[in-house]
Amino acid sequence: MTRKLADAPLHAVKIPPPPDGLSAEAGKLWTDVFEEFELPPHAAKTLHVACQTLDRLRQAQAALAADGITLDGRQGLRPHPAIAIERDSRTAYLRAMREIGLDLELPTNARAPTRWR
Repeated sequence: MTRKLADAPLHAVKIPPPPDGLSAEAGKLWTDVFEEFELPPHAAKTLHVACQTLDRLRQAQAALAADGITLDGRQGLRPHPAIAIERDSRTAYLRAMREIGLDLELPTNARAPTRWR
């Protein structure tokens, strides 16, 4: 179970270095999570997948920013393939973070959406 280090017994916590091949942003996420939370070994592997997925998400976003959301094809405009990569990467990232127990909490003043009539 993931728990905050402040709730954990006081002991020297060794933060593992980010795995090779991660971007600076994903490496910072890795370090920030380990500075804040105590993760079991299986959760560390899931965090690694989340960091890799974050990198893939950013690559897709960069491709979309450079090329736009449509490309010229033989039969006219077609959606850029990076749209699906961005969507799938975002979903996988959020699922991995939720699997570890690091998904975002609702603000205390959150309320159900109102219905439009």
